[in-house]
Amino acid sequence: MNSFTFHAPTRFCFGEGVVAQLGESVASCGWHRVLVVYGQGSVVRTGVLDQVARSLDQAGVSALQMGGARPNPEVSFVRAGIEQARAFQADAIVAVGGGSAIDAAKAIAFGVPYEGDVWDFFDKRVPIQAALPLAVVLTIPAAGSEGSSSCVISNDRLGRKVGASSDLIRPRMAFMDPTFTYSLPAYQTAAGVVDMIAHICERYFSGVGPVPVTDRIATGLICTLIEQAPRVLANPQDRDARASIMWAGTLAHNDLAGCGRSLTASGRAGGWESHGLEHEVSAHVPTVAHGAGLAVVMPWWMRYVWRTDPSRFLSFGREVFGIEPVDESDQAVTDAVEAAIDELQAFFVSLGMPRSLVDFGIGEEAIDAFVETLRITKGERFGAFQPLTMDDARAIYRSCFKPFTPPVWEEGEGDRGEAAV
Repeated sequence: MNSFTFHAPTRFCFGEGVVAQLGESVASCGWHRVLVVYGQGSVVRTGVLDQVARSLDQAGVSALQMGGARPNPEVSFVRAGIEQARAFQADAIVAVGGGSAIDAAKAIAFGVPYEGDVWDFFDKRVPIQAALPLAVVLTIPAAGSEGSSSCVISNDRLGRKVGASSDLIRPRMAFMDPTFTYSLPAYQTAAGVVDMIAHICERYFSGVGPVPVTDRIATGLICTLIEQAPRVLANPQDRDARASIMWAGTLAHNDLAGCGRSLTASGRAGGWESHGLEHEVSAHVPTVAHGAGLAVVMPWWMRYVWRTDPSRFLSFGREVFGIEPVDESDQAVTDAVEAAIDELQAFFVSLGMPRSLVDFGIGEEAIDAFVETLRITKGERFGAFQPLTMDDARAIYRSCFKPFTPPVWEEGEGDRGEAAV
């Protein structure tokens, strides 16, 4: 286990009806004028925004509402929010929605005190030195932004999607009511689950050897998501399953699942290779849901790099899917690892996720554009488990256009089958 610093200052209020506590909690922090940032209307239709407004009003907190944060939030929305927050003299931001609304709110929060253009933080890697405080009302569990130190913003003009991070943008408080997620479409729910699993895997495959405590937290979260996701798709109002998924999404990305797995005490675990590769896809094609893109990209990244450390993938297959090699031969190890990766992608497909990038209407001619902007964002090499060159990235993207056929285990092959041939 490597040295680490675990910083998780967010106060989580979890359960049915907790949004009623929002106004009093905001007022108790001394925040009197807040910009309320939300997405493209679902919180209006479900009445969540009305509950937020009522709670703030009852506590004597003035609020200005700003809607329109799209999936893969765009920097023009952030710039407009910064201007509105300044004109309103907001002393805090309240985000209502999922990762898109929260990430946009975070960028607004650190853009307000900055004299330059907010894109500087993403393009020039200007460090975040000040930010307005942030509260969150979560309605879409997926990105984990309610407890994380990061946000990701797109720039359509440049065809780029880039992240920025600082503990200054971890939300001060998050209000999480699982009943708010009952109306989520199945596709959005599934994409969110994939994103959560990817957040855990980015840390699990971080180029660091076994860290038993953290590793069991990580695989336990993945197993929970695999168990609970089908329940939610079968019954969208299964409160316990919704609650489990919502809380797992937070723990997947508040750095708990990476403790002791980072290369530096203050750094985040993992090289985030799958996220880096996928961000280029949804940057160039903003209609691609991030989690849905990861459902294709991450398994193919795994297939490309697993030989760098087969033992890591064997532990993943054993703890998550009960897959073990039948002996110590190279062929048995290969079969076991590939079976585990196939099982993961098959699970994604079972949730209704795409089988390849072709399913998004993207052609292989897009690869050059993906690689070009990836190079601008990441440089010539990036990653931790196995540093990737741009040629490596191109090969992985090319694989993402292959059709994937989920495996069919024969009866009697054990717990999802031993990797026997």
